[in-house]
Amino acid sequence: MNHHNQEKHGRVIAVQKNRFTIDWEGQELAARLKGSFYEQPSDQWPLVGDEVSFLYNPSGESIIRSVGKRKSLLQRLDPIKTGAIQSMVANVDDCFIVTALNGDYNYNRIARYVSLALQSGARPVIILTKADLCADVERHIREVETLSDKLRVHAVSALQGLGMEALEEYFVPGRTIALLGSSGAGKSTLINAVAGEEIMKTGAVRASDDKGRHTTTHRQLIRLKNGASIIDTPGMRELGVAGAEEGIDDTFSDILVLAASCRFRDCRHETEPGCAVKAAIMRGQLREARLALYQSLGAENRGNRARMKEISKRSKAYQKSKNKKN
Repeated sequence: MNHHNQEKHGRVIAVQKNRFTIDWEGQELAARLKGSFYEQPSDQWPLVGDEVSFLYNPSGESIIRSVGKRKSLLQRLDPIKTGAIQSMVANVDDCFIVTALNGDYNYNRIARYVSLALQSGARPVIILTKADLCADVERHIREVETLSDKLRVHAVSALQGLGMEALEEYFVPGRTIALLGSSGAGKSTLINAVAGEEIMKTGAVRASDDKGRHTTTHRQLIRLKNGASIIDTPGMRELGVAGAEEGIDDTFSDILVLAASCRFRDCRHETEPGCAVKAAIMRGQLREARLALYQSLGAENRGNRARMKEISKRSKAYQKSKNKKN
């Protein structure tokens, strides 16, 4: 049988424009899309983390024929095209939301990451790094625990080896972990410590502002010796959830996720009964100031109605599928 016309199955580990790298039985293969992909919307194109079938070409680029069914899909609002939703990575089991317990810690930003993870179908796992530098670790753990009953929280110090053994249960064969967090949060140090080898470059953090240099250039999936896979997503600016200091962030995905559970579809989050957004403020999960900013920006009218509906629809569909599973 002709070896190179057989259809093979592999996983996309890097995407750069229209060039793809596939991991197939431990080999890295260069690949491109078959022509009919170009007639489809680009959100159907393969992402890092996708399982794909392809025609193997031992002497050149293999051809990706189709993309497998996704069990989870991490998306963000496109920071350039207002209102557009951009798919980032697929088939993630756990989203590690990595935040250093120094100047990097920001409750609202963590809330947005948690909502991104929950919308994607992955489990949010908050990793509070540099715990050795923080006097009140317990308070931070309690604070982030209020965000959702579906998340987990671990406080660690990769350099001191504190709390690291608790992470071992995530790094098992076949599991995929996406890393979210700003570039100075300690993602690379954390993963190198877990892997026991230098697999991710660490960028020196400038002491003056606690922000790392952007060390990640493109999304990449790294398979660890223990059989788990790590997907590194680029830093904050890339994610469209930059803090206010990097331009007013217009995602508000945390509020949109909450709004999807309001009793009334056109709830204004003022005095209506059954308002999930007001309930979140009462619980301390959402800050009143953030809702006020959202409302003052007129986020519910102008171009955002369609986006609200879309996120609300996804959130409802996700809740439904999850209730089936449970």
